[in-house]
Amino acid sequence: MVVALDGTVLTVVQPALQRDLGASFTQVQWTSNGYLIAVASLLVFAGRLGDRYGHRRVFAVGTLGFALASAGIGLASDIGWVIALRVAQGVFGALLQPATLGMLRAAYPPDRIGMPIAVRTSAIGLAAAAGPVLGGALATELGWRSVFFLSVVPALVIGVLALLVRVPAPPREGPAPGLDLTGAGLLAVALACLVHTLVGASESGRPAATALGACGTALAAAVFIRHERRAASPLIPPLLIGSAAVGTALGILVAASAAMFGALFVGTYFLQDVLELDPLHSALRALPLAITMIVSAHERRGEPGSRGTGPPPPRHPPPARATARPRKEPPPAPRPPSAEPPATASRSVRGCPSGA
Repeated sequence: MVVALDGTVLTVVQPALQRDLGASFTQVQWTSNGYLIAVASLLVFAGRLGDRYGHRRVFAVGTLGFALASAGIGLASDIGWVIALRVAQGVFGALLQPATLGMLRAAYPPDRIGMPIAVRTSAIGLAAAAGPVLGGALATELGWRSVFFLSVVPALVIGVLALLVRVPAPPREGPAPGLDLTGAGLLAVALACLVHTLVGASESGRPAATALGACGTALAAAVFIRHERRAASPLIPPLLIGSAAVGTALGILVAASAAMFGALFVGTYFLQDVLELDPLHSALRALPLAITMIVSAHERRGEPGSRGTGPPPPRHPPPARATARPRKEPPPAPRPPSAEPPATASRSVRGCPSGA
């Protein structure tokens, strides 16, 4: 929830941050891109860390580090420090997300894990919806730096409690998973090249840089895939890399996320720079989008077949029981030829082809 709150409040204060620090439009984009690249490249690796060293310990490190990075952004005097600390926030945020799920699975049995995960998801959605409004109110009254101090105290308290509270760890099944640090680094390089190419393509007069970035992206992606196929403990299983279903789902997710966050980014600048609204009123204009997301997620959970609180999917009727077959009476013992009636004996002899 702290990560979602801190991530959404940034969108509404980016125009004010740009004016105060004298940053370019591209530099402001990297305050979001650097965070997202760090999270995307380290999310699976962070889950492996939790499986190896304990999710509670990883969660505490991530929470405390996230709080310190947020405080540093609030005190930064240069856009370069803001971008670097946002990347650090992404690293610590990647530690938090799989650690929370790991702790929930350790605390609840499989038949009761649905409700805690639903509460976690609802809290993230609530923070995503309330973040822009809360950040806009703080930025309007106290300035853009105040929004980064918003999560410092709660994150510090949560991190200290995670270190002090002792929860028995579940027994580990099998050996500890391997850590593919090389794969995580290659994935980060590939994503950074891709995002740098896309950001640079929007600027006119840089065809050579765009072509060079596209070549670097393709080379980094090829090296990453080759490494994953040969690694003993790959970051991404090779079966998922070539799966058509996984590729289609990821494509839809990337397209939807790009459309949503791109609309928020451009819409915020339009509302504040063109219509000259303050951060609070611009956040209120964008609030219906967040509410629609929450309502849509709730409706999706209620559909038959989804893992939500809706009616269960129809079940097929159980197969009918097979009726018991009547017991066959054993055939009567053959009678000796002398005991057979004369008429029957004569018919049986005449019925044989050769009279035998």
